[in-house]
Order: sequence, then C-alpha cells, then structure tokens
Amino acid sequence: MASERWEAAAFKARVDEVLRRFVAQEADGFAAIDPLLGPVAEQLEAAVADGKRLRAAFCYWGWRAAGQPDSDALLRAAASMELVHAAAIVHDDLIDDSPLRHGRPTAHVALLAALRHQSHAETSARSLAMLVGDLLMALAGQLFAASGLPAAYLARARPLWSVMARELVAGECLEILRTGDAPDTEASLKVVRYKTAKYTVEQPLLIGGALAGAGPRLREGYTAYGLPLGEAFQLRDDLLGLFGDPARTGKANADDVRGRRPTALLAETWRLASGDDREVLSDLLGRGEPDGEDLDAVRAVMHRLKAPDRIENMIGVRVGEALDALHELDVPAHSAAALTALAHSAAVRLS
Repeated sequence: MASERWEAAAFKARVDEVLRRFVAQEADGFAAIDPLLGPVAEQLEAAVADGKRLRAAFCYWGWRAAGQPDSDALLRAAASMELVHAAAIVHDDLIDDSPLRHGRPTAHVALLAALRHQSHAETSARSLAMLVGDLLMALAGQLFAASGLPAAYLARARPLWSVMARELVAGECLEILRTGDAPDTEASLKVVRYKTAKYTVEQPLLIGGALAGAGPRLREGYTAYGLPLGEAFQLRDDLLGLFGDPARTGKANADDVRGRRPTALLAETWRLASGDDREVLSDLLGRGEPDGEDLDAVRAVMHRLKAPDRIENMIGVRVGEALDALHELDVPAHSAAALTALAHSAAVRLS
C-alpha cells in the first residue's frame, strides 16, 4: 500500500512492474504462435520499457482525489493508460517516420532487421509496426478489464474509453491533414488539445474519477485542471523537440522541422515573422532533410523573433489555469499536493 505522501519514483516502479509482467506474458504468448513472431514480440516489450508514467499517475489521482484509498487493482487499471500511450507512440513514430524514441530505434526501424531478405523490407517493417501499435491498444483494454476492480466500477468508466480513442485519433488525423498548411496558432493548439492534451491528463483523470464514482462537480474540476495542463505538456514537448538535448529527450530534434508539423512554436514564429523572415523559413522548411546548419538557422530566426518565449508564456498561463482550478476543488490535501507536483512535472522538464 502507498503512503499518503506522493512519491513519484515509488509509483513509477509499481507501474513499471505491472506493465513488465503483463506485457511479458502477452509477448510470450504471441511469440509462442510461431518463432518468426519473436522480433514483433520484442517490440511489444520495448514499447513499454520506458516512460514517466504520468498518464497512470493522473488516473490514479483521479481515483484518490475522489476519496478512494490506494488499491493494487486500481493501479493495474491506471497502468492501462500507459499501454494506450505506447500504442499512440508506435503509431505516431510510424506516421512521422521518426528514427528514435528513448534513444533507441523506433519500432518500424528496429523491425527492419527481421526483414532484410524481403525486397520491400521498409514497407513490411512499417506494416509490422502498425500492427504492434494495434495490439498494444487491444492489450490496454484487456489490462483495464482484468484489473480486478468490480464490474460496476469498470462499467462507469468504459464509455470514456471510446471518447479517449475518438479524440486521440481525431488529433492525429488533424495533424496529418494540417501538415504543410500555412502555420496557424489556433489550428495548432487544436491539434495539441486532441492529439495529446486530452489523453495525457484530462481523460486519465476522468477515468480514475469515474471508477471512483466522482460527482459532476469534481469531474468538471478535473477537466478545468486537465485540459490546460495537457496543453502545457505538449507545448513543452514542442520546445524540447527543437531546442532540447537529444541525449535527454531520446528523440531526433529535426523531426518537427523535417515533417513541417503544425506546432504552435512554428505557428508563432510565422505569425511574428516579417516578409523576409518568412521567405527564409519557407526555404529552410522546404528542404527534405534539413542538416545541422539548417536547424541552427531555424532556431536563430525563432530566437530573434522571441517565439520560444511566447511558447514559454503560453505554458506558464496554462499551468496557472490548471493550478487555479485545482485550488477550487474540494479534494484531500494529499491529493491536491500530488496533483500540484504532477502539474510541475508535466510542464517543467528536460525530456
């Protein structure tokens, strides 16, 4: 059982153990079908090997803030949020053709080794990665349903899974559809909200609250806290994507520029840019594989226009909104302290 004091490292260790045991068992069963499936099974385990476990934490505290005690069954249900995230990451890396995640080759890159004999190895590897993501999403539902919580509790939360999946897929689709469009901050923030913010903070909180039987006022408070904080999380990710240290982030920091993704950082840069700066940016962003000098030139334009400062301000405003909403909630002191700490962990980080 957990203490009332929030200990992030101890919580992460508990979630890691749940995920390790569950996914290892499922991967073994998958590989037992045929030895050829071994590399695919390895990617199932690799997909959950790392992570901050923020989504599980928000689900857990959605439960605790509603007055429920620590519970191993609830922990398993909360851990299922990390499998949703793992599925989303595998698919996102595939869509964005990202080569690295957590400092290791992404699934579609790693699976190439099992397909070297095929004439269309890259296409086949991408297909296998897509299926890894699909299976991870299915396993998320399985872990949730088999968590050990009473069926009546699970029934209260099950409808939120459909909402979470719909909004997550909608956000990913919007990013694809808006890629290459003229940068627009409001449009970018809508992508942020649906692709990441909701399933990172708001939906896990609401699912934890629904499991606990939270009332309407508390659920409204979870949304008022969760939406701006989820947006702050992704805005921080956008900054780290271009200005972070790849040794810390574990990702290639050319991805957003190379893919011309509709980030708020790029949109704010474009909004602030003069005609000459826009011409420079258009030239740099139009290159298929920007090199180090190109990235440095993009960063220089952004710094000169103070676009990163604008994003920092947007993060600060949203964290402030989240904490203001939290202070309005009538929740136990230990829950408020944990959710305050989680707000800072989500928005102030180096990876």
